Amino acid sequence: MSSTAAKLEDPELLDTAWDLEPLVDGDQTAGVQRQLDDALARAEAFAAGYAGRLAQLDGPGLAVAMGELAMIHDLIGKAGSFASLRFATDTADPARGALLQLVQERATEIETKLLFFELEWAALDPGRVQELLVDERLAFCRHHLRSVRRYRPHLLTEPEEKILAEKAIDAQSAWARLFGEVVAELRVPLADDRVALDMALSRLLDPDREVRRTTAEAISATLEPGLRTRAFIYNTLVHEKSVDDRLRAYPHWLASRNLANEASDESVMALIEAVRNRFHVPQRWYALKARLLGVDRIADYDRSAPVLPEDISYSFGDARELVLDTYEAFSPAAGRVVRRFFTERWVDAPVRPHKRGGAFCAYTVPSVHPYVMLNFTARRRDVLTMAHELGHGLHAALAQPQGVFHQSTPLTLAETASVFGEALVFGRLLETASDDHARLSLLADRIEGAIATVFRQMAMNRFEHLVHTRRRAEGELSVDRINETWVESQSELFGDSVQITDGYRMWWSYVPHFINTPGYVYAYAYGQLLALSVYGRYLQEGEAFAPAYLSLLAAGGSRGPEELAAMVGIDLADPGFWDAGLDLVEEQLRAAEKLAG
Repeated sequence: MSSTAAKLEDPELLDTAWDLEPLVDGDQTAGVQRQLDDALARAEAFAAGYAGRLAQLDGPGLAVAMGELAMIHDLIGKAGSFASLRFATDTADPARGALLQLVQERATEIETKLLFFELEWAALDPGRVQELLVDERLAFCRHHLRSVRRYRPHLLTEPEEKILAEKAIDAQSAWARLFGEVVAELRVPLADDRVALDMALSRLLDPDREVRRTTAEAISATLEPGLRTRAFIYNTLVHEKSVDDRLRAYPHWLASRNLANEASDESVMALIEAVRNRFHVPQRWYALKARLLGVDRIADYDRSAPVLPEDISYSFGDARELVLDTYEAFSPAAGRVVRRFFTERWVDAPVRPHKRGGAFCAYTVPSVHPYVMLNFTARRRDVLTMAHELGHGLHAALAQPQGVFHQSTPLTLAETASVFGEALVFGRLLETASDDHARLSLLADRIEGAIATVFRQMAMNRFEHLVHTRRRAEGELSVDRINETWVESQSELFGDSVQITDGYRMWWSYVPHFINTPGYVYAYAYGQLLALSVYGRYLQEGEAFAPAYLSLLAAGGSRGPEELAAMVGIDLADPGFWDAGLDLVEEQLRAAEKLAG
């Protein structure tokens, strides 16, 4: 097997880059300008034709109006997707940054002209709304229109909404962009090189503890110089959210996120408490891991260390074929969709200077197709990340016929397909493991994946909760106060099982979700536990399960979460639902403990 370094120089990997031309009909920035001009003209005509007249529409008339809105959103979505994806591949290019800013400013201008529509719709009499929504011509937007009505108590007047929309460009969007650029510029000094943060973080999987320790120290040293700047950005955005929540009469900092996720406050609190009550699971694992690594207690930089002395790496081609073969074995139809991501250049895979870190799937718009971004470092975890993001991609592609209003799901369901796909590939890896040592190594990866997605995300939720509530009570938080809050939330997760080093106090400061999507992180736990339950159904039913599962994905966001989950036999209203998913994680831990013995 060739070295990891050689795998990262593989031309097949380096050539795996997006073709963004379909988003702009091959016209690059000129296509963006044309789309925005067209969207603006349509929006002005729409406002002239419908402002103040929504209450007079019948079902067919409302369907025509919604069809025109869909066209406008499609144009804005294509322009915005092209600019943001192009920027993600090189955040240091001034021209790409300028185009992204232009699109954001013009999109806000266009959307401001359309604000009246949702405000008038939200103000309609409930009886009149029900009369309109029975029209079958509104099937393509019915659930969307119902969801808009849920915001009725939190909407302001049209002039106020326009002011907030216009100012968002100079506030949340600008600060979030600055944070992204600052983090993308971080370079960690390792040996004779300075590498991107993602590449440095991947070295925490190294089997050599000294490599992990020195890497963590180098990451901490890199995070420290700009810490005050990132803390100021975070403070500013947390305060901005508190102002927005107050103006919109949201009762607490997480209320708006729960509303967007179509999840009740009670169900989210039940999830949070169920997971926090099981923090003994990660603590048991870390205690077992210390024994396997031959140390009294692991440090924070040991959490991702392999439990056995093996350095497994994959070429990009091997990883791709493993993932594709697994999807095709589950469902040939799913396999055909996923393969298109590679054959039609919907994937951008190599690590490059100034490329955005992490991995994601961008749905873009239903009239084009989704795109997947990876930062492939040849680790086994990268194989599972590929499977995860292609699960998102499969979901997005199958839901394209639902149209712009119903393609996407709430965040609470957004992780279902990705975690399911990851579970499929993990199952394949476990089946083909050569011996108990290999199986233990895989189980370790799986347990750590669950810890990262369920338990650590809930500790992050706790961190956000403390930051947002303390910022509202105490005013601007100092760097030390934020660091202390991070350690407080992480200490609850780790207990006595993990030593927290001084440098780790700063590691909150590169997490983009805190900046871009406050309150997002609990959706990972929600999605993981839901997906584990869905995967459990698949293990019970076998290949007969695939059609119902693909129907769930194809439904997109056209129904509420409970109705969508019921399509595959899952009852989200069951109070024991969260514990059932957590039981599956604990079952894997017991299996690992048995193998370790």
